[in-house]
Amino acid sequence: MSEPGYAVSSLDELGEGYGFRKIRHGVGVTAFGINAIVLPPGYETGVHYHEQQEETYFVHRGTIEFRFGDGSKHVLGEGGVVRVNPQTHRGMRNAGEGDAIVVIAGGKDGYIGRDGMPAEPHEGGGPPGA
Repeated sequence: MSEPGYAVSSLDELGEGYGFRKIRHGVGVTAFGINAIVLPPGYETGVHYHEQQEETYFVHRGTIEFRFGDGSKHVLGEGGVVRVNPQTHRGMRNAGEGDAIVVIAGGKDGYIGRDGMPAEPHEGGGPPGA
């Protein structure tokens, strides 16, 4: 569902089966890249790197083994987070017995900083029941 100012979806609405879910396209993100990937047990991705884009990986479901160009491997469960510089070679493998889901956000040129502003209560910014 897309409305002026926001969009709502789910991974199920963005695709089915194994592979990528294009979150950025599905909800209209323009400030950075964001996708999810659904991996079957034992599946190993190819190794890749980027010219400019830093990436952050979040393990939403399952157990993932991250592999890096220096030969190191790190196994993370649900809630695990990995940040990778653009040129660092990286790949991953579903190291669990069930399906795994990893959310990947990428971008370049830095953090904006705290720029949040309080909304007026009549604009939906107050607590429930206010």
